[in-house]
Amino acid sequence: MECVLITGGTEGLGKASALLLAAEGYRVFAGGRNAAKRAALDAEAKAKNLPLQSLEMDVTDDASVDRAIGIIHETAGPVDILINNAGIAFAAVIEEITIEDFRRQFETNFFGVVRVTQRVLPSMRERRRGRVINMSSVAGKMSSPVLGPYSSSKFAVESMSDALRIELLPFGVHVILIEPGYIPSDMERAAGELSSKYVLGAQKSAYGPVYAGFQRGWGELTKGAKYTPADCARVILGAIRATSPRARYPVTREAKIVTFLRRVMTDRALDRMMAKTYHIPPAGN
Repeated sequence: MECVLITGGTEGLGKASALLLAAEGYRVFAGGRNAAKRAALDAEAKAKNLPLQSLEMDVTDDASVDRAIGIIHETAGPVDILINNAGIAFAAVIEEITIEDFRRQFETNFFGVVRVTQRVLPSMRERRRGRVINMSSVAGKMSSPVLGPYSSSKFAVESMSDALRIELLPFGVHVILIEPGYIPSDMERAAGELSSKYVLGAQKSAYGPVYAGFQRGWGELTKGAKYTPADCARVILGAIRATSPRARYPVTREAKIVTFLRRVMTDRALDRMMAKTYHIPPAGN
């Protein structure tokens, strides 16, 4: 039975993936910081008789990661499949977001990925097998106004994963990027809480029209979203089972469209499109 570690595995896309993989016969460990959510996931797994166990795990803390990896090794052996899913999002314009919040964005979304990956790679490399699946985003392909902090962290995950994929070629370890478009989940609520001080200050900000345009455009883009976390989980399962996995797996129609547009459109054309999408007024208005 292959051993899977999912960071941020107690809610949203991570939880859906944990439940699906456990149901498919994988030995799953789901990391999370919230004790109540861990307990709820453990109860659900027990009720369904799934090989799924939650772990206290904060990807921004070395000691927390080491403890969790140690428990996995003692309980089930080395990690065969790592899914780096833990993430947060700040919605704020670049000039106004504090350096502290920008660092927090990267500490979770980027350095957290690196931290956990570095802990599991030695055993994968020695055994000449394993898969590292990094949760990116359509925001890691194309930046949006107000989501610059989040997008930049996902761009970093993309480029790091590209380098790591080549570095691990001699050792038979696959590195895979999952690139979802918008999927409703608990992350949106959490992002609202993290970003509340910026949103509340928008009326007094010089960037008021930018915040307002973003909120209007975001509402239009996400209205009637049809995809669910389970849809993303099925894509992850496919990437795990693939004999020769692709480097990238876009999830949702939007993600596939953005990937295409990023390839064929000029920066100037993309800027015009984004300004129109998010109702950003031109200079002088």
